[in-house]
Amino acid sequence: MINLNNLRVIAFDADDTLWDCQSHFEAVENHLYRLIAPYCETPSKELFLTESGNMADLGYGCKAFTISIIETALRVAGDHLSAAELSDLLADSKSLLHLPATPLPEVEATLQRLQAYPYRLVVFTKGELQDQENKLRRSGLAKYFSHVEITSDKTEVEFQQLCQHLDILPSQLLMVGNSLKSDIAPALTIGASAIHIPFHVTWQLEHFEDIEHERLVKISHFNEILQILNYHTA
Repeated sequence: MINLNNLRVIAFDADDTLWDCQSHFEAVENHLYRLIAPYCETPSKELFLTESGNMADLGYGCKAFTISIIETALRVAGDHLSAAELSDLLADSKSLLHLPATPLPEVEATLQRLQAYPYRLVVFTKGELQDQENKLRRSGLAKYFSHVEITSDKTEVEFQQLCQHLDILPSQLLMVGNSLKSDIAPALTIGASAIHIPFHVTWQLEHFEDIEHERLVKISHFNEILQILNYHTA
């Protein structure tokens, strides 16, 4: 059971926590897989290989993903693909820059309710700055947050920096997110609490072993956050 008595800040991941992102990316991945399937045994492994190799230089986000998609197509299928096929794949990838960022069920209603709670609400997400800012704007949720922090990665270092920027102790932070690797594990490591709300699809590079921890609560519906806060503050 987590102790929220000293809680001051609730931080929310963005992609696949506040809105659907990965489903749109998977649609583009499937486009790639259809093109390269005749030329390799496991298309998904080929993309994973490319993304893993590019991670140190390109990081996370739509632009990095697009480069990896095109690079994989060229590496695996090469001259077998026409200019028109590559152009369509590029256009499909770039369309991710305009994905709707529609809030997931119960998200906005819960954030509205949380305005009455004595906690500061912030967004803490990783990815490409302009892309993440645009998604937050399109979602219509920016008005609920007093602080937005977008980083190139989310490790213990970035979580410590977030606490420093907000002038809080790690024990005063509650992180809410869908990724055990990026949202939950590093938060718990620095001494924060966490709420895990899994999304129905997970990016290959975010796969992580399950975690059990006294400062971690797992939920299946976003509005369960209110029940947790009510229980611990009653």
